[in-house]
Amino acid sequence: QVQLVESGGGLVQPGGSLRLSCVASGFTFRTGMYNMRWYRQAPGKAREWVAGIVTVAGVTKYADSVEGRCTISRDIAKNTVYLQLNDLKPEDTALYYCNAYNPYTSNEFWGQGTQVTVSS
Repeated sequence: QVQLVESGGGLVQPGGSLRLSCVASGFTFRTGMYNMRWYRQAPGKAREWVAGIVTVAGVTKYADSVEGRCTISRDIAKNTVYLQLNDLKPEDTALYYCNAYNPYTSNEFWGQGTQVTVSS
């Protein structure tokens, strides 16, 4: 059973930083079976993709809205993916979700989300 558990959200002032974590269980990054992605959903808006990483190769990709302010990374030994958010803006306020996506079967799993609130 695949499970994803996010943590690290919180209230931060504009210009601040946060590091989100997502611990995955039920599969191992080493197999390359799943790629990891972060999404976010602000109140009243659709869920949007933020960043993704190929778990074995470490190749990353970012949405234009966070490019240059955001870094996705993974620790294969800990089966954990991270999202470092810098220079946070009020428009970054959202519930951030971790997603595991199998590109071979299109199966995917979601975490429960961690809230990021950017406000002075």
